[in-house]
Amino acid sequence: MKIAFVGKGGSGKTTLSSLFIRHLAATGAPVVAIDADINQHLGAALGLDEAEAAGLPAMGEHLPLIKDHLRGTNPRIAHADKMIKTTPPGEGSRLLRVREDNPVYDACARPVELDGGAVRLMVTGPFTDADLGVACYHSKTGAVELCLNHLVDGRDEYVVVDMTAGSDSFASGMFTRFDMTFLVAEPTRKGVSVYRQYKEYARDFGVTLKVVGNKVQGEDDLDFLRAEAGDDLLVTVGHSDWVRSMEKGRPPRFDLLEDANRRALSALHTAVDATYELRDWERYTRQMVHFHLKNARSWGNERTGADLAAQVDPGFVLGEEVVAPA
Repeated sequence: MKIAFVGKGGSGKTTLSSLFIRHLAATGAPVVAIDADINQHLGAALGLDEAEAAGLPAMGEHLPLIKDHLRGTNPRIAHADKMIKTTPPGEGSRLLRVREDNPVYDACARPVELDGGAVRLMVTGPFTDADLGVACYHSKTGAVELCLNHLVDGRDEYVVVDMTAGSDSFASGMFTRFDMTFLVAEPTRKGVSVYRQYKEYARDFGVTLKVVGNKVQGEDDLDFLRAEAGDDLLVTVGHSDWVRSMEKGRPPRFDLLEDANRRALSALHTAVDATYELRDWERYTRQMVHFHLKNARSWGNERTGADLAAQVDPGFVLGEEVVAPA
């Protein structure tokens, strides 16, 4: 199951995504965690110190390896350097699975121990001065999108992505790659503005969206979020001494998290699992192709000097039953 956490900067989405990752790990579920945010705070939220977080390999720096592996023997892709972030898989492409070992995980993922369980953590890489101008930071998420396009995940397998803040996720089609999108919103006008943007833009793409109210201090805050988000409001989270200790670098055992917050995480888990029966791999593949053709026309063909529409395999549908070459 693929889960995105989105929200405006400072909403607490990284904290909540890290708590959900810890919750999943505590159940023994296999988890791949991906930090796709420009600020790269997920590693620290999962307990890594500054040196460990800074030492994580950046996916963007391994993009040639990622492309070469995913290309496999796909005859529609002449060379790996002709792949762009939206290139869809086809017959002969290599696919990624949550539980396997592969060269992409070897290069880009590192295990993080969480209260006896472990998750794979991958990061896009930090924003640098070199990303200014034409090579804007959106390009860093290209490696994430390419991997998600080639990912086959099943029931009780989880990929949790801490997305870039605000509505920047719409810079590509990556916002359609998820079974569940949790939008973290504070009980303020600014806090719900991103929700309204997301709701409007995602409506035509069948995106399953639920709001997680954060920093809720009383009934007035709760009433405000209910009025703004309606049935999309799934749970709310208030003050947490556990989180405060975690932010100081001294997290207690996870089973000491406050009962109310543990129940909230369980509600998120239940909501995610319920989307499994709603999966539509044909729609998922169709949307992938839609954004690839859009990107090909707008910049990809010119950038690569190739007709990227030819990369689309019209008979291919991604799904759990697809067997890719070794």
